[in-house]
Amino acid sequence: MRYKVSAQILGFADTKEVEIQEIDDFFSRMIDTQNNNISFILVNPYLLREYSFDVPVDIKNILEIKDDSKLSVHNVLVIQKPLEKSTVNFLAPIIINHDNNRLAQIVLDPKQNPDFGMAERIESFKK
Repeated sequence: MRYKVSAQILGFADTKEVEIQEIDDFFSRMIDTQNNNISFILVNPYLLREYSFDVPVDIKNILEIKDDSKLSVHNVLVIQKPLEKSTVNFLAPIIINHDNNRLAQIVLDPKQNPDFGMAERIESFKK
C-alpha cells in the first residue's frame, strides 16, 4: 500500500511517498517510492511491549485523525547481526491513518515518555 508522507521522516525530508510491504505480523518494509535505495524496516511495537503515547494535536490535524480513524503505529528497526542486537526507536513512532493513506513520524518527549528509548535492543523483549 502507498502512503503520502504528511510530516517528514527524520533525516529524509525528500521522501514524500512510501510503500509499505508487510513481511509478517511483526515486520514491514517501508520504501521511498521515488528512491528505492531508501528503505526502512518497521516493527509492530505492540508485539514487543505495552506502548501508548499522546499524538500531538498538530499531527492529528496533519493526518486528519478523527475519533474513529483506523490508525496503525510502527517503529523503525535498525538491523544488526545477530538480529537480537537490532534496536528499536520507541521515541519516534510512525503513525499511519489508513482512512486517507497518510503517515507522519512524530518525536516523543523523552521526559514525558521515560520508559521509551531511541535504541532499545530487541533482545531485551524476549519472553
